[in-house]
Amino acid sequence: MMAKREAALTRTMLRVRLLVYNIRYATGVGPAFHIPVPGAGYLRSSRHVLAEITRFIKSEDPDVVGLIEVDTGSIRSGMVNQADHIGQSLGHFSTYECKYGVSSVNQWMPIIRKQSNAFLAAPRVRGERFHYFDTGIKRLIIELELDDVAIFLVHLSLKFRHRQYQLRHLYDLIRRSPKPVIVAGDFNTYWGDDEIYLFRQAAGLSNANVRGLPSYPSRGPRKEIDFILHCDRISIDHFEIPDVRLSDHLPLICDFTVHPRAPTG
Repeated sequence: MMAKREAALTRTMLRVRLLVYNIRYATGVGPAFHIPVPGAGYLRSSRHVLAEITRFIKSEDPDVVGLIEVDTGSIRSGMVNQADHIGQSLGHFSTYECKYGVSSVNQWMPIIRKQSNAFLAAPRVRGERFHYFDTGIKRLIIELELDDVAIFLVHLSLKFRHRQYQLRHLYDLIRRSPKPVIVAGDFNTYWGDDEIYLFRQAAGLSNANVRGLPSYPSRGPRKEIDFILHCDRISIDHFEIPDVRLSDHLPLICDFTVHPRAPTG
């Protein structure tokens, strides 16, 4: 009887590989990014960089990809929707939205209105919802609902005060989820995990990056600003931050298992 019950539990476990990456619109890195003026690279993306990012993501064979700072078809990217481009290469379903509020003036500005976040997911996965913070410039929260887990993708504000308001909003949102939760993305927390400690404790979330490995800037990582947070019904099987310098951020890769009940021992 015990063997049958354990076998049944094993069959209901969901194992997922999640890759989270702020790709900075495939604009690349290096001194050329700041020519002729600092930050000029934001106005031009590279087909070569996009191809390299796509090749890297494909090589990791993820089930779900969370992309931050993806261009969904502006003049900067040559009208290429980077989310669709990468998703089609992987054979994945894609969902994306402009990261600014629906009433923001940024929705009407060239290039900026195509600055988005995106989920790419294996064809067997469906179900997404868009939520919005009520403060800050970057307001989008994408919720991807799988059969046994809900994954929230965020890009928090650069301003500390706005981030705290956003974390409070995010807390209320994830506490209403009937499923185990993962929260991932670029948190812009220049104090690292210490800045979100109280949020994690209140929400019952743990940091998959238990060693506090830095992910920013990619040329010499010093800060932990990209996170994958998980509830106690999710166990982390593997976590890594590969040294892939195609953006100013390094990617996060996490293999996790969703348990039918909180694991013991």
